[in-house]
Amino acid sequence: MICRNYGDVLVKIFETREEMGAEAADEVSQYISTLLEEKEEINCMFAAAPSQSDFLQSLVENTTIAWERINAFHMDEYIGLEQGSEQSFSGFLNTAIFNRVPFKSIHLINGKADRTSEVERYSNLLRTYPTDIVFLGIGENGHLAFNDPSVADFEDPALVKVVELEKVCREQQVHDLCFLSLDNVPTHAFTVTIPGLMRSKQVFCIVPTERKATATANALKGPISTACPASILRTKANTRMYIDAPCASLL
Repeated sequence: MICRNYGDVLVKIFETREEMGAEAADEVSQYISTLLEEKEEINCMFAAAPSQSDFLQSLVENTTIAWERINAFHMDEYIGLEQGSEQSFSGFLNTAIFNRVPFKSIHLINGKADRTSEVERYSNLLRTYPTDIVFLGIGENGHLAFNDPSVADFEDPALVKVVELEKVCREQQVHDLCFLSLDNVPTHAFTVTIPGLMRSKQVFCIVPTERKATATANALKGPISTACPASILRTKANTRMYIDAPCASLL
């Protein structure tokens, strides 16, 4: 393992994504234990993507985590997909973790709901349950959640909003084998905004594979700009990032 600092981000580089996921899960479990010494329950927000699979699997296998004291949220969802359906983000997280450990509560975004009402409902939930920990990745275009460069706003007054997805973002979903073709990928989504993500006490960022190398290098070494939304992580105190060797190839 190699450790480097980029702004406020501590980056840990591993030979394999399996090692990356295991170490991230171990450090997360320790952080959760520390938080739960200070408060009765905590609120965690999860990313839904194949890039998170190794981390989520290791997290589920960790027997030290008091899941019954954790409220779970997720950060984005396609508009138009049934809640919990196979290609929805709620469905991905149900399979990967939500249905596998005994959370105190799970709060899903409903992709079939009225857009205005759902934005208001989920925003109110985030105000009621301020996020303690965010687990996220970085998109191929540098997005965080579904905050693509064209819609990302570091000063966004909203906590949740509706966005139109960039073509490169939608193409990533095909690369990730989540959809058969670009035509199958929804064009719009609900997303927690950049300020909505950054208001969390702690951020853990998990980013494997060579396909994320350019975005990761831009996030860590380029200008802090919405041209690469993930660059905002360099301003977030105590952010930890876990990447594998292929992802680190351009650092």
